[in-house]
Amino acid sequence: MSGSAVGRRVVVPLLRRVLRRAVLLFTAVSCVYLLAAATLHPRENFEAQRPPPPPAAVDAALDAANLNDRTPLFQRYAVWISGIAVGDFGRTWDGASVNEELSRRIGVSVRLLAAGAVLGCIGGVALGTWTGSRVRGSADRAVTALSLLVISVPVVVLAVALQHVGVWANQVAGMDLVRVTGEATPGFSGGVGEQALDRLRHLVLPTLAVALPQIALYSRYQRSLIADQVGAEYLRTARAKGMTRSQAVVRHALRVTLIPAAAYFSYSLAVLLTSTVFTEQVFGWHGVGEYLFEAVGQGDVNAVAAVCCFGAVCVTAAGVVSDLVRAVVDPRSQAG
Repeated sequence: MSGSAVGRRVVVPLLRRVLRRAVLLFTAVSCVYLLAAATLHPRENFEAQRPPPPPAAVDAALDAANLNDRTPLFQRYAVWISGIAVGDFGRTWDGASVNEELSRRIGVSVRLLAAGAVLGCIGGVALGTWTGSRVRGSADRAVTALSLLVISVPVVVLAVALQHVGVWANQVAGMDLVRVTGEATPGFSGGVGEQALDRLRHLVLPTLAVALPQIALYSRYQRSLIADQVGAEYLRTARAKGMTRSQAVVRHALRVTLIPAAAYFSYSLAVLLTSTVFTEQVFGWHGVGEYLFEAVGQGDVNAVAAVCCFGAVCVTAAGVVSDLVRAVVDPRSQAG
């Protein structure tokens, strides 16, 4: 079979998957907006003011932001989706641009999300591969117990515990090794390298709060995948040819398990996003998680929908990356 034919067998299924994910993304985003518009009431922000503005002024302000609950729901949806088509998420109840606020906060959240995702995936795969090749050993039992403990602890509790550990570590060291609140030191005016180091010290604890549950979760899944392969014939053959157990697992079993693991990681990103939202609250990061809490409290439909769109895009992008990883590891998995 020619190279072009093989390429078509890989590329065409990938394009089909991307198209299906795009349709799902549109459907999910539409449902989120309709649910938020039907249940949230931004009019209450004006009614709580003392003295409350005249009803005509309230209607005019809500109409300007496409938030008037007296306008038919699907009419508001049509206006909103037409704005989304050109990249405009609309206005908040008080007239601020959702795009400007969201773009400022996305950078904050992406730093935390990316660091937590990378550390969680790599750490989970490495730990799961190591314990999976030593099933029922003392190391496996210890890691299993610790992983189950981390998984069972709520993210908020874990984040607060890490804050206390950070304070204790700073006291023992007699210097600020890590920062326990904020994304950067207010008013810090050092050089580029010093500013990067300052941000890194603020990033350590929140990243651990996001990554540790992912490492515990991924490692359990990866352990099961590796354990199923340890007794396989191809691994016994590899060891008979002179490979050590670790070499055989890394060179052969790990490649086989990366295919289901990649799919699992992409679909668990929703859990990672939830962890990031709570972590931002605990550590005082002004990202999309904090924005979501504020928007829900104010009944701000457009802001809530925008944040949920960001999450849906992240999950969809992770699914596409998962498909690409599967295509690289095993092109035959894309057939059909």
